[in-house]
Amino acid sequence: MVRLERVSRRFGDVTALDQIDLAVGQHEFVALLGPSGCGKSTLLRLLAGLDAPDLGQVSWAAGQAPAAGDIGYVFQDATLLPWASAAENVYLPLRLRGIDRQQSAPDVKRALARLGLQGFENAKPRALSGGMRMRVSIARALVSRPQLLLMDEPFAALDEFTRHRLQEDLRGLWREGASTIVFVTHSIYEAAFLASRILVMTPRPGRLAGEIKGDNSLSRTDPAYASLVSEITDMLHAVMPL
Repeated sequence: MVRLERVSRRFGDVTALDQIDLAVGQHEFVALLGPSGCGKSTLLRLLAGLDAPDLGQVSWAAGQAPAAGDIGYVFQDATLLPWASAAENVYLPLRLRGIDRQQSAPDVKRALARLGLQGFENAKPRALSGGMRMRVSIARALVSRPQLLLMDEPFAALDEFTRHRLQEDLRGLWREGASTIVFVTHSIYEAAFLASRILVMTPRPGRLAGEIKGDNSLSRTDPAYASLVSEITDMLHAVMPL
């Protein structure tokens, strides 16, 4: 679907990414795992077309970057318009593309329903819990039915119970949908639960240290899940010795 070839990105004297080679295929769920400052978010911005590499190239299977609406982006904070309802926030990317509100109403309704937000269409962000605000943010990213969904630690600020619920829901959405997901996280357990492939990054300058095949059909109580967590932990310790 998308390939990064020998990509490097510098900010002044700081090398955020160094010689990244990465291919992401159709309908993969890829987790980017690594320490703070290793360039995970920078890599997402390159995939989104919000930034450009200093060296190397980002290329797409179709020969050109996806059209507007084909990439969804979910940030660590929900980043909702505080004066707008849940439905209005979800409608925003369609509105920016000039799509009529009435025409887009079925898509907005469907996106809200997929995230379990029926009955909260008219609620303002201040009336929603942190978990529900993040659900609105994910619905907004999915409303255009993107080919690629980029997620930058979207559950990091949530309590553990809410985080687990949203992880379950996201895994279900990925199974039933056509989107490829690239998901940034600091959590070994989250990466093991969600991803079909886990990429481990080194401390700055960010490089790909290795990858591990995931199995996102596993339950948290499955011994194979514990083994996967252990395998990821061993790779991280090799990258960042204690």
